[in-house]
Amino acid sequence: MEVKILGAGCYNCQALESNVINALAELDLAAEVVRITEAGEIAACGVDGVPALIVNGSVKVCGRVPQKEEIKEWLRQEDSQGGKGSRK
Repeated sequence: MEVKILGAGCYNCQALESNVINALAELDLAAEVVRITEAGEIAACGVDGVPALIVNGSVKVCGRVPQKEEIKEWLRQEDSQGGKGSRK
């Protein structure tokens, strides 16, 4: 599974990253976590704001920090659809 966290490193971006890491750990899922901080790369991803989360190429959220439980649901859905990663 590929997880992209988009943002310049502000408090909200760090909070999103923390929630993602904790959600992956609680679900015992392996994922390639990529942090995108460059403005040009963020714009190329087609998101309307940061922080943003993209899982397996699908934009899940932008402009807010979702709760860990919401992130876990998205990760479960992507895992059940045969994402690129696997269980640890």
